[in-house]
Amino acid sequence: MKKRSIAIFLMSVLSLVLAFLTVEAVIHPSYNIFLANENLKNNSQVAPKKLFVNSWKIIKKRYYDATLNHQDWDRWKDRYVDMIETEEDAYLAINTMLASLDDPYSRFLDAAEYSEQITNIDSKIVGIGVNITSLSGKIVVVSTVEGTPAQKSGIQSGDILHKIDGKDVHGKSISEIAQLIRGEAGTSVTLQFLRDGNKLTKTLLREEITIKSVNHKVLPDNVGYIQITSFLGSNVPDDFLASMKALKYTKGIILDLRGNTGGLLPNAVFVVDMFLNGGNIVSIVDRNGIKNNINAQGKTVAVEKPLVILVDGGTASASEIVSGALKDYHKAVLVGERTYGKGMVQKIYPMPNQTGMNLTIAKYLTPNGSDINKKGINPDYKVEYSPKYYYTDKDPQLDEARKIMNKMCSL
Repeated sequence: MKKRSIAIFLMSVLSLVLAFLTVEAVIHPSYNIFLANENLKNNSQVAPKKLFVNSWKIIKKRYYDATLNHQDWDRWKDRYVDMIETEEDAYLAINTMLASLDDPYSRFLDAAEYSEQITNIDSKIVGIGVNITSLSGKIVVVSTVEGTPAQKSGIQSGDILHKIDGKDVHGKSISEIAQLIRGEAGTSVTLQFLRDGNKLTKTLLREEITIKSVNHKVLPDNVGYIQITSFLGSNVPDDFLASMKALKYTKGIILDLRGNTGGLLPNAVFVVDMFLNGGNIVSIVDRNGIKNNINAQGKTVAVEKPLVILVDGGTASASEIVSGALKDYHKAVLVGERTYGKGMVQKIYPMPNQTGMNLTIAKYLTPNGSDINKKGINPDYKVEYSPKYYYTDKDPQLDEARKIMNKMCSL
C-alpha cells in the first residue's frame, strides 16, 4: 500500500468520536475505546458552577478506579465550587480534576470539540477531501478522496502543503491546519502546495463530503484486498459487506488495518462476526470486576476464506478488537508490527452547554482473556515498514502478506 501512514482528513481532524458501544482511537496519546448508550445530544443550558458539579459527580460515581487515583475526591469540590463564575473557570476546574487521575484517556470536551465528535459519527463533513500526514516536519498529502474538490483540482499524493489562504503552515499542528481549512459549504479556500520544487496554487470550494473508510481491490493472483482506514461512521458495515461481495470469487482476503486508530465498536464487531459462527468477540470489564461478553451471532455459515490482517503501531482500539479476536480464534494470520495497545474503555457523557466528557469506566479483553493495554498484539510475522518506502510503491508488509496468502491457499 502506497503512502499509508496515519492519515488525517484536512476537512476534519478525526478526533474522539463515538456512538452506542464504541471503540475509537486517534493520534497518540488519545487512543480510546468508548462505551456510550445514551443520547449524545444534551441541549440544556446551566450555570458554569452546575456544569462543574455535574462533572464532579459523574467522575466520582463512574470512573474505573474507585479510589480515583488514591485521592479524596471531595477536595476538588471544596476547592473550586465557590470560585467558579465563568465557563472558562468551569473548564479549568474540570480539566484539573481529570488531570489528577493521571489518565490520558479521560478528558473534557468544550462545545467545539464535542460538536466535532458528533459530526464525525455521520461520516459527513464539510471540507475539500484530502488526507494528509506530518512527515519530517512537512505536511504531506497522502491521498485525495474520490469525487471531492481536492481530487477534481488535481492535488496529488506527495504534494507538500505550504500555505492556506496566504498563511504559512510551517510549525502548525494537524489540528490547527484543519481549523484553517474548514468552513461553510460553498465558501472557498486557497491552498499553496510544493510539487517537485514548484509552487502550485489551488482555490477550492468547500462542500459536504462523505468519508469512505472502506476500500477494496483485487491483487495479482486473485487475492482480495480490503483496507479499512477507520471504524468511524455508520456506513462502515454496509461498505465492508459490499467489499466482501465484490471480492466473492477471490481465493483469500488481505485486510489492511494499518494506521486504523479505531472507531465504533459495533462496526468492529460486525467485521469479526462475519468470520465466526459463534463465541465471544470481546469482553468489557467494569469497575466492579463484572465482565460483559459481546458474542458473535450464532449461524451455520461464516466466511471461510483464508484471511491475513496487516497491522502496525497505529492499529488501535477497534482495530485491535478485530485483530485480537480473529487471531485468538485462528481465523487470521497477522503480518506487520506490534499494535498500539489500547485496552481501556471510555464512556462519553453528553454534558450541558453542548459540552461533553470522555471518562474511563472499564477495560476490555480479547476472547482468550488477554489484556492488551500498553502491550499491544504481536503479529504472527513481523515485518517492519521503513520510512524510506513512503515515497515509493514498495510495501514489504503487503508483499509478505501476499506470499503468506498464496502459501495458505496452496495447502
